[in-house]
Amino acid sequence: MSLDEATDLVKQQTLTRDAFLGGRLTVSQPEKGFRAGLDSVLLGAAVSAAARNLLDLGAGVGTAALVAMTELPQLQATLVEADAAMAALAALNAGANGMAERTRVLSLDLTAAGKVRAGAGLAAEHFTTVIANPPFFDPNRGSAPSAVRAGARHMADGALDTWVKTAATHAAPGGEVIFIHVAEALPLLLAAFTRRFGAVSVLPLLPRDGEPASRVLVRGIKGSRAPFSLLGARALHEAAGRAFRPEFDAIFRGTARLIW
Repeated sequence: MSLDEATDLVKQQTLTRDAFLGGRLTVSQPEKGFRAGLDSVLLGAAVSAAARNLLDLGAGVGTAALVAMTELPQLQATLVEADAAMAALAALNAGANGMAERTRVLSLDLTAAGKVRAGAGLAAEHFTTVIANPPFFDPNRGSAPSAVRAGARHMADGALDTWVKTAATHAAPGGEVIFIHVAEALPLLLAAFTRRFGAVSVLPLLPRDGEPASRVLVRGIKGSRAPFSLLGARALHEAAGRAFRPEFDAIFRGTARLIW
């Protein structure tokens, strides 16, 4: 399916228009199925301020990359998404936010053979930053409400390592690779990252102080020989209620970036 055909399909879906970063960024996404949210904002906010060209693997409707581009005006981005309809939405979102000239969207399976990715125009050892929010839906813990959501959130055994391998292939020497994932996936992520990167850092994210981590941000530097670093855990919410702690409230409002 071409992006033009996918765009026609998108027009048949029920979409919502959602604001991020205090309204500086708006994103169209399907009303049902996997929807971008706080994880996407955190991932985009975690990108280094020095990043020049970014690759977003499994980009969905483009939220994480667009968050980074909103806050880093020098940033160019390539978004890779296997689902053609979602890729079409990512392209539409880039245009709607005035970023079309800085954005390239490829409807491509990131697990495809290297020669297939190269043929699609995805250069090896090119990107100063590679980001990903891989699928984490567990079919043993419930049912996905739609085929799109199931595809977006479920990952076959061993696929996470393939995602990290693809990220390593396309990262430039000295480039950063950043993944956000559920905390329970940390052992698999560490195994995949430490084989391919140095200066691996892990930032655990807690719902509240004293609670187990629900998410982890993992970063590695291609070609680095620096040691592993486990950073202090940070709580998203205040101890009581639903309010975010000041650090994260500022990030979600678009007035600060994640410093880690």
